[in-house]
Amino acid sequence: YASDPIGTNATVYAPDIISWNDTVVVFDRIRELMRKYKKMPISALLDLALNQTLARTFLVSFTAALALVALVMFGGNVIASFSWAMLFGVIVGTYSSIFIAAPVLIYLGLKTGEGTFSEAKEAAAKLSGKPVA
Repeated sequence: YASDPIGTNATVYAPDIISWNDTVVVFDRIRELMRKYKKMPISALLDLALNQTLARTFLVSFTAALALVALVMFGGNVIASFSWAMLFGVIVGTYSSIFIAAPVLIYLGLKTGEGTFSEAKEAAAKLSGKPVA
């Protein structure tokens, strides 16, 4: 890829873009579930959130990979290196959003009910002047 700046850029940025997008979806689901199940242990809550978003993650990644495989096969030599790099990015991005993003929350000490999340929520409410929901 040294002589192909487009392929190099795709290799560098594609995993980040896909991973961030999927991670935002997973974290949003975690946020929704934290409001709904206030006393559920964090490991169970993360498991539930991942299970609920897993089908969406795989469908989006599979659709992107299918389009990229078609570009590799029928796109010609000009776009082949870019397509291979993007395909690699789809695989790495999907892996990282499923197996890395949620466990990082456990490592950082996110807790449900009382603890880190509640304290952060109360602090944000005090700063904004709005009541805690």
